[in-house]
Amino acid sequence: MTAYDKNISEREYVSPEFKYDTEIIKPSLLLHSCCGPCSAAVIEELIRAYTVTVFFYNPNITDRGEYEKRLAGQKKFIDEYNNKANRPDNVAFIEGEYEPERFLCEVRGLERLPEGGDRCAKCFHLRLEKTAETASLRGFDCFTTTLTVSPHKNHITINEIGRDICARYGIGFLSEDHKQKDGYKRSVELSKEYSLYRQNYCGCDFSKAAK
Repeated sequence: MTAYDKNISEREYVSPEFKYDTEIIKPSLLLHSCCGPCSAAVIEELIRAYTVTVFFYNPNITDRGEYEKRLAGQKKFIDEYNNKANRPDNVAFIEGEYEPERFLCEVRGLERLPEGGDRCAKCFHLRLEKTAETASLRGFDCFTTTLTVSPHKNHITINEIGRDICARYGIGFLSEDHKQKDGYKRSVELSKEYSLYRQNYCGCDFSKAAK
């Protein structure tokens, strides 16, 4: 089994010969996504073992125009991926509320910290907790995030936050480093294939100033 196949039972194991067996019952997964490019390779891998719904919740994107660009890119990828894919599994989509004021409140006092520090950890926690809450309310089996596909993100910190949150919400968390097995490289390839908008900073004004 692969790293992803280990998360499903033997009864649900997706063999190479029957990759999209319609009789297989897959766990439902709510995938927090920061953008279309980061979600591309993650979806491609996770769809083999899970019924995937993308949750676009990113209050850290403090510029409304930038938020709309990334949202459009996310929807474009999902629409084209679903139309192109020859499989019974389509990727569903949920847009979370756009609330940059909540992000700014969460990181107040941490504005001058360097990228990758406590401000970023607060941001990860905000987005993952909202994902867990949504997954719990909507009856998903588990949740995870695309954030670990980025070479600029600390997967250890992100996964520690995810595991802490899942314990409090009573819902499963898929702890992975999506950079492994050339995940980031594949995300770049898929971005080109689908002509997706690729940003050059994380999202908040602080990360933009630091680029």
